[in-house]
Amino acid sequence: MQELQFIGSYVALVTPFKNGVVDEAALCRLVEWHVKNGTDGLVPMGTTGESSTVTAEEHKYVVEMVVKTVARRIPVIAGAGSNNPVEALSFAQHAESVGADGVLCVAGYYNRPSQEGLYQHFKMIHDNTNIPIIIYNIPPRAVVDITPDTMARLAGLPRVVGVKDATGDLTRISQERRLIKKPFCYLSGDDMTAVAYNALGGNGCISVTANVFPQLSTALQKACLSHDYQRALAYHDQLIPVHQALFEEPSPSGVKFAMSYLGLCDDEVRLPILGVSTHLQSVIRQCIDDKK
Repeated sequence: MQELQFIGSYVALVTPFKNGVVDEAALCRLVEWHVKNGTDGLVPMGTTGESSTVTAEEHKYVVEMVVKTVARRIPVIAGAGSNNPVEALSFAQHAESVGADGVLCVAGYYNRPSQEGLYQHFKMIHDNTNIPIIIYNIPPRAVVDITPDTMARLAGLPRVVGVKDATGDLTRISQERRLIKKPFCYLSGDDMTAVAYNALGGNGCISVTANVFPQLSTALQKACLSHDYQRALAYHDQLIPVHQALFEEPSPSGVKFAMSYLGLCDDEVRLPILGVSTHLQSVIRQCIDDKK
């Protein structure tokens, strides 16, 4: 069987800001920290990277800096999402040109396209690049859902190699696995249900919590990949309070505050996201202190 390219614990990397601009020093520091702590791969410029509120120039700059700093030590799946397929293609082509290992492409949010429109959106990106593509299905943010039939049709394209599933529907992977006949990367997009997703055939997770606890997140995924779900559940139980705290208020404010508490980067976010409340600051500090 063909070896899967993307498995394990991938971090949905935050974009550190300082005084309104991308903090290059902090970004490089985060990359090195993740490599050192065993993260299997990085996903810059996704939802957690505040891709919706950076400029196109910042988007490309962050992807290029991450790829350059990683220097092929671990895979980089660059976010290349936009509701404008021309812009999405530009992001994907740029990611390919700077050496990313794959791209993460989201459905056409706001436009509310049909299933055929979704297929044609992703096919246009596929046909005009030569880079592996992960399809990002996140109906709560994109409004539209990529159905299992459409996902299977997309999987028929040679370089569509996987899905990031943030549907919140644990039956979805079973439906897709029945329809997709080639080796395919099934990556959870939800930390809280990642163990259950893997038990149903998943290969990993693109994780928010891994920004804060990369070693625990990687250990959980390794346990799943070795089918040791008792051990995976033990790690999961340790992380439940963290998952809950990081999403108690709009993301990525929680995860950025946690990282600032760890001294990794500032907690600065861009509007319309706000910094976390005083109450949540206390909760997040306690979650981190409990793991020390």
